[in-house]
This record gives sequence, structure tokens and C-alpha cells, in this order.
Amino acid sequence: MGNGDIRVRGFAARAGGWSARHRWAAVGIWVLFVVLATGLGSAAGRVDVKDSDQLKGETHTAARIIEDAGIEEPAGETVLIQSEGGGLKATDPAFRAAVADVVRAVDATGEVTDVTTPYETRTISPDGRSALVQFDMRGASDTAGERVEPVLKAVERVQQEHDGLRIEEIGGASMMKTFDDAFGDDFRKAEYSAVPVALGILLIAFGALVAALLPVLLAITAIMATMGLMGVVSHVMPMSDTANSVMLLVGLAVGVDYCLFYLRREREEREAGRDAQTALRIAAATSGRAIVVSGVTVCVAMAGMLFTGLAEFEAMGLASLMVVAVAMVGSVTVLPALLSLLGERVEKGRIPFLRRRPGGYGSGESRFWTAVLKGVLAKPVVSVTVAAGALLAIAAPAVGMKTQNLTLDQEFGDSLPIVQTYNRVNEAFPGGTEPAEVVVKADDINAPEVRSALADFRARAISSGASRGPVDIEVDDARNVAFVYVPLVGGSDLDKAGAGLDILRDEVRPATLGKVDGVQAPITGQVAGSKDFNDQLVGSVAPVFAFVVVFAFLLMLLSFRSLTIAITSIVLNLLSVGAAYGILVAVFQHGWGASLVGAEGVGAIVSWLPLFLFVILFGLSMDYHVFVVSRIREARLRGRTTRDAITHGVVTTAGVVTSAAVIMVAVFAIFGTLSMQSMKQMGVGLAAAVLIDATIIRGVLLPAVMALLGERNWYLPKWLHRLPDLTHDEAADAVTGAPRTPVVAEGERVRA
Repeated sequence: MGNGDIRVRGFAARAGGWSARHRWAAVGIWVLFVVLATGLGSAAGRVDVKDSDQLKGETHTAARIIEDAGIEEPAGETVLIQSEGGGLKATDPAFRAAVADVVRAVDATGEVTDVTTPYETRTISPDGRSALVQFDMRGASDTAGERVEPVLKAVERVQQEHDGLRIEEIGGASMMKTFDDAFGDDFRKAEYSAVPVALGILLIAFGALVAALLPVLLAITAIMATMGLMGVVSHVMPMSDTANSVMLLVGLAVGVDYCLFYLRREREEREAGRDAQTALRIAAATSGRAIVVSGVTVCVAMAGMLFTGLAEFEAMGLASLMVVAVAMVGSVTVLPALLSLLGERVEKGRIPFLRRRPGGYGSGESRFWTAVLKGVLAKPVVSVTVAAGALLAIAAPAVGMKTQNLTLDQEFGDSLPIVQTYNRVNEAFPGGTEPAEVVVKADDINAPEVRSALADFRARAISSGASRGPVDIEVDDARNVAFVYVPLVGGSDLDKAGAGLDILRDEVRPATLGKVDGVQAPITGQVAGSKDFNDQLVGSVAPVFAFVVVFAFLLMLLSFRSLTIAITSIVLNLLSVGAAYGILVAVFQHGWGASLVGAEGVGAIVSWLPLFLFVILFGLSMDYHVFVVSRIREARLRGRTTRDAITHGVVTTAGVVTSAAVIMVAVFAIFGTLSMQSMKQMGVGLAAAVLIDATIIRGVLLPAVMALLGERNWYLPKWLHRLPDLTHDEAADAVTGAPRTPVVAEGERVRA
């Protein structure tokens, strides 16, 4: 029977075959899809997550009250005036003159409103050496950073006129400007440099420009299409800049991976003597199927973020899911069409000093991994014990993981002058830079009982020990809303400030505002936001973990029709994630070896990272797992013993897995070089996990465990035989029509 008469099943094989036969149509459809998606997204515009939708709980309630009342809170700014060396006091004439000069200077810019002096607001430190001039920026708070520069320069001029005094500005607008200037370009450069880094590694891996460009082009077009789709979808589920950045990272990682898998297999079959059509069909039926299984598994993992109830996580999850789906479809449709069009021209642009070794793109077995596997398979018990023991030891610090939203000084250390100002304000006025904000909504905010409750709240906030004051109250008569600002004892120490917040919420509020009928008084602010975020995140951990693990298990079970493979897949992935957690805690919480990655121990892991890492890593690690196990199973189907199949599968995939892993590690490591501790934590965590997964897990633990299990690897209980059979089309023999020896494993025939 000729090759053209073989009818194969499965989406990947059929899609690859159709695309190879209708090359220009497949390429045209893909280009049209990318252009339409980009155009529609541009026309629709992107709707971003609102502040009121970021969190649930009291923070959400407070934001909703403010939004419904039509109040736009301005960006507040503060100027710290502090005597150096303990000389001047706030009551001294020279100090008062400096305060007056600051007030005149900022007011003269025309960019500020509601300027208050420390003598009006009683914002003078207990030792009398520090005082605060406070004001608001005109216009929208989210763009205040673009207008604050004249004010900053005015304050700098006043500083130059007053020796012996420290005069510095801090606030929402000035911090926004500082961060944008210092890290906005840095972050964008990191995103943009990811593509050249990936291309450089691919050039080394393939030794040819055209072959190296294909994976990058697929990833870029998938990202472009997804960005357009995000604009359309955002009108149903709002998106964000963070979701966009995560989508870019994930899209680049999986887009390059999937193309690598496909291209390597097609080249390998060509070098094995297959004709071009047969090589493409085998690649579609084998690597194409592995891509589909992996892609669906990654999509399921990303969908886990939709169960957090956190708008930012939901946006990241949906954006990542979409880019994976687009990259997956592109890999099994337009890629075979391009390979069919290019033929041998995929070797064009060869790099002179990068000669392809004999055996080419993967048909040659890696000597390094051959040597490693020889030792692993010779003593699988020792290999499992040593490797698993090492990973458990690495994961051990994760038991004491502490999570929180990082404060300004934790996030940036002393790298910015504004951080030093932040610390000085907090030392002189604990909690003054980020006070708790009580948003009071009443039918009549000026009713005697409401006014009395507000005054009582102010007094008890201080007498309870939650605050040392001053507690400020601002009333909006027209909207029947009042804002109570309570500096919390503990300042930037979130643990101590959190204790003060609990007193306000659990004791002070019920005894005062809580006794007035019809009054709402949610408490928000940085400390409250961090607490609400953590509480909601902790509550979502169990359902997200359960969803991802259960569905990944079911997908592995259906894809390989092996209970053993499904169980070992989950266990190995969890071990990889645990090791990544351990490294994060050791480096960033305890500070062990932090200087090696240009970081410092900040005593905590940023709140959103553990769940984010779990979902991302569980999805991405399935790429390698599915690819390697598929190749092992394929070799087993062709009549090899399980041990020979393991050796063949691991060694022949070592090149592509190594190339893909190096790209991912390099891209993630770029984010580990940023100055923000949260970005360092994300970059180091992802890079370390991928490195562990591609080496210890896939190169040692997986083959050792499979060697110990032997034929039990293919075990499926009889009561599960009725499950859908999704194992077709993964063997080259299914495409070429070559006879093969059926393999009977324990419990069920291994089928193609």
C-alpha cells in the first residue's frame, strides 16, 4: 500500500497532511487570521481591569463605593521637611520659613491643589524634627506621574536654599514617575531582548538562519494574533499590562518549543531516508500529536487561574491560554505548509562556524545523555533515590514559605533615592506614607449620629493602639461619603501594621461606625489590600491546585491510556514545582546565595508568585514530558523492549529538549536581571524550575522510574478500557504502513 493510500486519524495528522497538500492556502489562511485578529483588536481597543474589580472583600467594597459616587481620588503628594543633625525644630523660624517656601513653590506650579501645612494638619513628628507638607495633584491620578516633574523641580530648588534641612517629596505621582523612568524602559527592553536571545540560541541549535527563524516567526505571529484577540475578549473579561507581559513570555516559550519539536522530527525523518511527503506526515502524526496533547494540557493548567477570583490572575490565565492555543494550532497547520514549501531550502543561511554534526537534527544520539542514561539504567534504584532525595532537599525550605505583597523598600532596596525618603517618612511618621483608609458611606453623612461615630472612631483608633495619629477626616457632603485616614502603628512592617488593621476592623469599627444603621465603612489601603489579596489567594489555592492536577491527570490518562504514566507525570511535575519553591524561599526569603543573582533576602515571597509559578510550570513542564514519553511509547510500539525504548526516547529527544530548555532559561533569566525583587523572583523561579525539569526530572528521574516499572508503565485496569482512545497516530508505522510487532502490556494491548 503506498504512502498516499494510508488514512491516518487524529487532528494533528489530518491538519498536517492537508496543510502539506494545500501549502499556499494554509499559509494564506494563517496570515489572514493574524491580520484580522490584529485589526479587530486594534479597532476594538483594550479594556483594562478596574481598581474596583482587582480584589474582593473590603478593598473591593471601598473601591466600588468611590466609583459609584463618581469620586476620582487624586494622587496625594507629601514633602518631608526634616532637620539634619538634630538642630532645628518645627517651631523654629528657619524651619517655618522652609515650610512657607515649599508651600509657595508647589502652589506656583499650578499643578497642585489643597496644599496644607504641618501646623494645620498636626503632621509634626513627636521629636519635633520632621514635618509634612501635603497636597494633591490636579487631574486624573493614573496620569499624575506625567505632570509631577515641575513640582519635583520646585521642591529641589527649595532644598538648595535651605542648608541644614532635608526637603524631599514622595507620593503616588512621584513614585509613579520614578518607577516609569527607572524601570519602565528596563522592563520593555527585557521583553524585547527575549526574541534576539531565542533566535541566537536557535542559530546555534540549527546552524542555519532559515531553520532558526521559523520557530521565532511562528511565536511572534501567534503573539500578534493573541494581542488582537485580547482586545476583543477584554470587552467581556478585562485585561491588563501584566497579562500582556505574561502572554508574551508564555507565547514565546511554547511557540518556539512546538516548532522545535515539529521541525526536528521532520528533519530527522528526512535524514533517515524518507521522502519529503512521508517525513512531514510522520512529523505530523508524532510530534504534531505530542504538540496537541501538550498544548491542551498547558491550556488546562492556565485555565486554573480563572478559579482564583482575582481579576489580574483571570486576565493572565485567559491571555496565556489563548496564546498557547493559537501557537498550538499554528504549529500543526501553517508550520507543515511552510516546511513543505521550503523543502531543503530550510537549510539556507548556514552559519560557517556552526557545522552540523553527523546525524543531523536529532537522529544522532547525544553522547552526553547516552553516558548519563547508561549509568541511570544500570542502577535505577540508586538514581531515583539520589535524584528524588536531592530535589526533596532543595524543596525543603518551601515548608516555611512566607508570602506578602512587597513594600517599597523590599521591592527596590536602596537603589532609588525615593526609597530612602519612604523609609525616613515611615520612621518619623509610622504608617504615614500608606495609611489605612476608611471609606464611610451614609444616607446623610452630616447626621449627628454619623458625625459622632466618626469622632468616636478617630479617638478609639488612637486609644486602641492601632495608630499614634494624627487621624484625618475628609467629608464629601454632596456625595455623603467621608474618608478617614489612619496611620497604622508598624508603618512599612506589614506584620505589625496588619495587627493594627485587625484592631480597626474587629474592634474599633464595630464599636463606633458599626452601631449606626445604614452606614458602610470598609477599610482599604496598602496594608488592607495586601491582607485581602493574601486571604483570597489562600482561599483559591486548593481549587486551583485540584483543577490543574485532576485535569492534567485525566489528559495524560486519555492520551497514553496508561494509569502508571498519568500518575508518574503528576508526581514528577509536583516534585519539579516543589524544588522551584524551595529555591525561591532559600534565595529570596532567607537570602542564601541571593548575591549570586543580584538579589537580596527580603524575608518573603511576593504573594502572587507561588500560585502563578505552579500554574505556569505545571503547564510548561508538560511540554517536555509529553514529548519524551511520546517518543518512548512510539519506540515501544515498534517492538523495542521498555529499557531500549527509554534509552531511545530520552537520547533522541535530548537535543530538542535541551535547546528548548536553554531558550526558556535564557528568556526567564532576563527577567531575573531586573531591579524589582518581584521580577527577580519570577525570573529566577521560572529559570530554575525549567532547568531542573529538563535535566534531573527528564534526564534522570523519568527514565529511572520507568526502568523500575518496566512493563507496568503501560498498565491500564480493565475497568478503564472503556475510556476514549486518544493514542492513535503517534507511531511512524501508522503513517508509512510498515508492519510492526504488536506489544502486549500488563492489562491492555498498547495500541497505535
